[in-house]
This record gives sequence, structure tokens and C-alpha cells, in this order.
Amino acid sequence: MQEFLNGLTRTDMCGKLSAKDVDKKVVLMGWVHRRRDLGSLMFLQLRDITGIAQIVFDTDICDQSLLQKASEIKLEYVIAVCGFVRLRKEGNTNSNMTTGEIEVCATELRILSTALTPPFSIGDDTAGEMLRLQYRYLDLRRSKLQQNLILRSKICNIARNYFDECGFCEIETPILGKSTPEGARDYLVPSRIKHGSFYALPQAPQLYKQLLMMGGMDRYYQIARCFRDEDLRANRQPEFTQIDMEMSFIDQPDSIINLVEGLIIRWFDRLLNIKLAPHFMRMTYAESMSRFGTDKPDLRYDVEIKDITTTLNNCGFSIYQDIINDNGYIGAVVLRGKQAELSRKTLDRYTEFVKGYKVKGLGYFAVEEGSIRSSFAKNLTPQATKDFEQKLNLAVGDIAFVICDKVAEKAQTALGALRCELASKFNLIDKNDYKLLWITEFPLLEYSEDEGRFVARHHPFTSPMVEDLPLLDSKPGLVRAKAYDIVINGDEMGGGSIRICDTEMQERMFNVLGIPEEQIKNRFGYFVDALKYGTPPHGGMAFGLDRLTMVLGKIDNIREVIAFPKTQTATCMMSQAPNVVDKPQLAELGIEVIKE
Repeated sequence: MQEFLNGLTRTDMCGKLSAKDVDKKVVLMGWVHRRRDLGSLMFLQLRDITGIAQIVFDTDICDQSLLQKASEIKLEYVIAVCGFVRLRKEGNTNSNMTTGEIEVCATELRILSTALTPPFSIGDDTAGEMLRLQYRYLDLRRSKLQQNLILRSKICNIARNYFDECGFCEIETPILGKSTPEGARDYLVPSRIKHGSFYALPQAPQLYKQLLMMGGMDRYYQIARCFRDEDLRANRQPEFTQIDMEMSFIDQPDSIINLVEGLIIRWFDRLLNIKLAPHFMRMTYAESMSRFGTDKPDLRYDVEIKDITTTLNNCGFSIYQDIINDNGYIGAVVLRGKQAELSRKTLDRYTEFVKGYKVKGLGYFAVEEGSIRSSFAKNLTPQATKDFEQKLNLAVGDIAFVICDKVAEKAQTALGALRCELASKFNLIDKNDYKLLWITEFPLLEYSEDEGRFVARHHPFTSPMVEDLPLLDSKPGLVRAKAYDIVINGDEMGGGSIRICDTEMQERMFNVLGIPEEQIKNRFGYFVDALKYGTPPHGGMAFGLDRLTMVLGKIDNIREVIAFPKTQTATCMMSQAPNVVDKPQLAELGIEVIKE
């Protein structure tokens, strides 16, 4: 039966007690984590968000009625215990607990809430994830999950303090806005007042934060909720959080990059006790693609793509020669000292793997003692074989993987994916290391085969680099953007750009994108009008808070850093959202559901 506190006030947290508290009278409150009944002695482990303390009911100290009451307690009961701290007896200390030197000898006990037997043991990480998500309110009691959410809170707190010091103002932007599709599908909210009209949940606060700069707010930040109706994976959720910022009177990325580096340095210092260099490595998009086959390279292992197109010219192998004659590309990655561990079956599996990146195949060249094992070496001239080995600096035990294609970026992307696969398979990654870099000078536009036109690489409000403006109309695919991403250990943690700040340039951008005038007016009319009333040069960026927490906490699953996450089918296992609603609710909104 539930009891009232009757004047008891918590004095200490369970996980904060230590030997310096010996003889101190304390009142602890929390959940019963474990229990052990020895007859004349009863031991309980009491848990709160700070950790666990051992409670002992000792008949030498407490009366029989208290021991009897303690014996009725079950796991996950919520209790209050009054007692005094003492050292554990010699041989009974527990080095695995932060409170392992001490225990609390109980003199008083209150049962605050009883509990059913949980469907899984709290702290049991082997319980199935779907079961834990169904009972998320129980799963949240796990220490690891609680620490993840505490880390997330600290990241936000440090960001708020930093931006405040730098003169930023925290401003909320609307959740109910207008649908302006920017790549992913919008989540739509029907209007009860205007049947047939819909709000859209924001994919990002992009237009609003630019409007704040036009409104003279100078420096803005927000920890913003965002929503995208897209296919999910391990590091993506339908609703997520951005640490968002924008600042006025800048026209070069350096202004934002330098400011953001200060924030990242503070995060690493205060949360991980890691001192970062005052400035991070920078790499252009073109260099990143040529060396690593991705715009978010993991630099914790030394495997790079090598361009061997020129090396294999006149090599004698018709497949490679045809690619070269067609101005195509041939690249390779080398795995050092591991060729003996790669069976033909494994090599065939890697061939199938790269085909997923729309290349036709994978060549290999393994150097054995006194011989070569290769899928293509027999077709090379002796000189080409020698040049190939020298170019890649191959030694006994090494194996080179080769991919060719008429489109360089396609081959590079496949090699980049293979590079990551090999690093994971052969444990080449130092999990205790952190490598940070900026990727800059992204393409402003990319051609969409599906839409038959150029689309914005980031969004249509990104400023092109001034020196590339003459190419915007004639060769738009070659125009670089004043855009930048921060990458940590192969994950994009955030990105941003300098924005377009004049009407003429914005109209030119819309024209290149092939967006009709009526569509511009319908989707962005208020924004285009705002540009006409005096717009400061401005730019900004946003961090993905969920991913950032994952990287700083070395967590593999995004659901482990969100209090109430969705599954990969965008379902909440606990509440069963999304779900059907009553017909009267639909009628109020003027909506009829058509069953498939």
C-alpha cells in the first residue's frame, strides 16, 4: 500500500554517496533494483538517476517489524529510506559500483509506490529492442539511456551559453507553417477552419531564420524540432532536433566556421576532456571525393583512393582502355598486408557489394610471395603491371581493388563505400580517436535524372561562389556553393551556407532550377517579397543534435539518444502512433479516408 512521506525529505542522491559520508544520516528515494534476503539481514539496491546505493536492514540496528516490512518489497517498488552511512565490512566492497565502499543502514522505510513485475529486467541490455520500445517508460530507467539523455542535455546547455556569450538571441520559429517541399516529403496538418488547406511541419527553420536576419535580429539560434517524412535508417528519425543558428553581415564561410569551431572545441573539452586544435582541417568537396569517394570521409584510418587512369593508359586491357578513351576514370584502394585473409568467396561478395553503387564490377590485384593473384593482371602488359605496382606502392601481402566507370564520381563513390567496408571488416578504425574536418565548396546544383533538371544540392537559397557566377547559366553543374559541412569520424554533424541576399540573384537561381513563376509565388512569395526591402548579407548552419550526441557518446543507434523515438517504420511502439482517429474528428476537418 502506498505511504506518504510524512515529513521525510530526500537529502542525498543514491550514486553520490562515498566514504566521506560515513556516519551521516541520509534520506534516499528511488527504485528497488535488486534484493537479497539472508533472514536476519536484508540487502536492497536502491537506484536513482545518479546510480545505486546498497541499503541494509540489520536486526542489530533495526527492529523486526522494519525487517518484515522490507521483506515485502519487490523489484521496482518506489521507496524512501532513512538511515546512516557506514563502511562495508572488509571483503564486501564492490569495485564495480561508485558507492561500493559504503552502505546505508536503514532505520526507517516508506513504500511510496508498488510495482508489477516488469516484462524485462531493468538494465538488461539483451532484452529485445521492440519490447523495450513498447515499455519505453521502463527502458528509460536504464542507466545507459539516462546518461545518453543527460549528455544530450549538456550539449544543449553548452550551446546556449556559448551562443549567448557570442551575442546570439534564442528565438522560436513556427511549427505550423506552409508546405515548401525541399527534397523530403512534408508532414501535413489539416486545418479545421479552412477545409482543404494544410499546414506543414517544418523540415528546417530555413526561411524563418533568414527572415529574422531581414528583420534585423542580427544573430539568432534555436534548438529546433524538425520533421521529414522520409525513409528511415540507423541515424535518421522522422522528427529530429537541430541546433540552428544564423548571423548577419557576413559574406564568407570563414566567419561562421571560426565561430562554430569555438563551440565544438568547448563541447569536446567539457564533455570528453579532449583538447582540440584551435582550427580544424579543411578539404574541398572535389578533393574529398577524389581521395575518399564521399563528402563525409572517416579519417581515422589510412586508406585512400588513388587515381590510376593515366597509369593504365596503353595497358593492353581493352575494358580499361575503352574507359580511358571515353574520358572515363579508373581508381583503386589498397588493403595492406591482408590479401591472404581474402578468399575467392569474399572477393565475390565485395564485387556484389560495389554493384549496389551502379558500377559494373570490381577488379583485384593481390601480391603473394613470388606470384600475383588477380582478376585482370593477365590482360596487362608487363610494363603496365610494373607501373601499376609502383603507382600503388604494392608489397607482398597487399591487395588492390580497382573500379572503373565513364563517370568519375560514380566510381569514386563505390570505392569510398568499399573503403569503409574494408575498414570495418579488418578493424582498421581507432574507436578512441576523433577526426574532425570541414568540407567546403560543394556543387551548388546537381542534375536529377528523375526530374530532368538541375536541383539545389542544399537548398535554393545558397549563395554561389562569386568567381563561378559566369558559369551559372551555361554550365550550372560546375558552379560551387559557399557551403560547408562539419564531419566527425565519417558522419556529417552539421552544415550550412552563405545565403543569397538580393532579389536578382535569387530570381536567377530559381530560373536555373526551372521553377515556374507561379510556383515561386505560391511557395516562396512572402520570402521573395522580403528580399526587396533591404537584406543584409547573412549565413548560418545547423547541427544535428541527435547525431552529435551519438558521436560524442559513442552510440550506434539514434533511438538510444531520443527519449521517445520511432521505429524504422515511423511507429511509436509505446503509444502505437500513428493510429486511426474517430470519424467525427475527420468530419470536423473535412477529411474522408479512402481505404486501399
